[in-house]
Formats: sequence, C-alpha cells, structure tokens
Amino acid sequence: MSPLTITSRDAATGPVLEITGDLDYATAPDLRTAVDGLTLDAGQLLLLDLAGLEFCDSSGITTLLAARNLATRHSAAIALAAVPANTARILRIVGLDRVFTVYPDAAAATGSTGPAGPGSGSAGQGVSLSQRNGPPGSVAEGL
Repeated sequence: MSPLTITSRDAATGPVLEITGDLDYATAPDLRTAVDGLTLDAGQLLLLDLAGLEFCDSSGITTLLAARNLATRHSAAIALAAVPANTARILRIVGLDRVFTVYPDAAAATGSTGPAGPGSGSAGQGVSLSQRNGPPGSVAEGL
C-alpha cells in the first residue's frame, strides 16, 4: 500500500491537485478535505493530475465525483490528467468517461484553453477515455 500524497499548485487555468499513491477508503477523506479547501472561481479549471496514482477504489471514484460537484457549484470545469490504465478502465465501465474530460498529462490541460465547460465530458481539448484505452467498437467505447 502506498500512502496518499496530495500536492496543490496553481496554474494559469486554475488549481491543480497532484495525487500520488493509493486513493481508497482510508485516504479518500484526505482528498475530499483538499478539494473542499480549494478556492475555485467561475470559469477556472480544476485539474486532478493522476500521474502518480497507484490504486483507486470506489471510495476514490466517489471523491472524484465530489470534486466534480464542487467545480460545478462554482461554475468551473474539472478535468483529469494522466489517468492510469486501471483507473481509466473503471471510469469507462461505470460510464464516467462521459463525465470527465481527460488529458494525457497536466501540461496538455494547463497549456490549453481547457474543456468547453463544466461537465463537458470528452468535449473540448481533452481525450475521451475510450479513445485512449479501447479499440474502436469495443465494449468500453460503447459505454
């Protein structure tokens, strides 16, 4: 088990949370606290950089949704960057690949104008999870 580390930084597009380690039942409250402590303005992009994420269970997925809800309440957008393959698969299976915009890495997200708006799914500059990790016509793509 890897301890969860959350590093917050500001980018021109808005706050970026770099999440490293295991996001599970025991550590999800830490991410929720970090997200709740953010200052998020309308039109900003909340980016969750998952490049260092090693494991994510259903509690972690729920916390990602809570972050999305916070962004929506503030009329901001949310995106995920560098989603590991195992987590991307879970997001596809439960249909959340249509909820989150995904970027290949944090630089791609913060260097662009960002997604079209809150809850824009795979619209905007991001890449859908099915495009990144599933062959055309796969079951995952159809979710």
